[in-house]
Amino acid sequence: MSTRSIIDTHCHLTFPPLCDNLSAVLDRAKQAAVTRVIVPAYDPPSWDEVAALAASHQHVIYPSLGLHPWVADQPLDLDALARKLRDSGAVAVGEIGLDGKIESPSLEVQIPVLQQQLELARDLDLPVILHCRGAFEELLTMLDRFSPRLPGVLHAFSRSPELARRFMKLGLYLGIGGAVTRMRARQTRATVEAVPLERLVLETDAPSIGLEGVEPIAAEPHHVRNVALAVADLRGITLEAVTTATTDNARRLFRF
Repeated sequence: MSTRSIIDTHCHLTFPPLCDNLSAVLDRAKQAAVTRVIVPAYDPPSWDEVAALAASHQHVIYPSLGLHPWVADQPLDLDALARKLRDSGAVAVGEIGLDGKIESPSLEVQIPVLQQQLELARDLDLPVILHCRGAFEELLTMLDRFSPRLPGVLHAFSRSPELARRFMKLGLYLGIGGAVTRMRARQTRATVEAVPLERLVLETDAPSIGLEGVEPIAAEPHHVRNVALAVADLRGITLEAVTTATTDNARRLFRF
């Protein structure tokens, strides 16, 4: 049975080494049936860079724009972000979120910046792509205040099934990446086995996160097929079942 087309829902194609030979990267992705890639921007200069990349690769690369928590102390012009989201045809607001593992900017700085972007996503009727480390309770509290619930994905999820269910209860999808390919990633693998397939999307986060046998710097969108194979193996189902479900999930969430 042929593999359904796969969507890499989180990949930084504007980062080296991916941007150094983008045509070859996209060719290798296509050969692995990876036909769409969502590229998140993380600060104002990258908004234009990602938007331009998507414009030059329509129906293959899709932009998402936001201010990452690592740079939450930079000025945020919400009107400019809203305009660029609309003009670029962005499919989400992101990559945004909270990171309690860094000393600066502090969570006290990050939280109001995230709140503004969550409200912007609601006002523009866009899903969110969320980064979270060491601040899950804070993020859950913020998301719980929204009614109706904000659609979105908690990317690079690698925590327990119990925490996964709390985020899914708020309407979020879980972004499953290279961690699931590692035998030692017990929490990630337990989550992938336990939660509904209808709440999973696939990603690489290349070149930031690697896979079993693949260093982060060598990761590419085509490796999302390895992620799909690991999910299929853990769940005891076919690769086709995984790619069909996760592609449908991504298209439902990001509306393309």
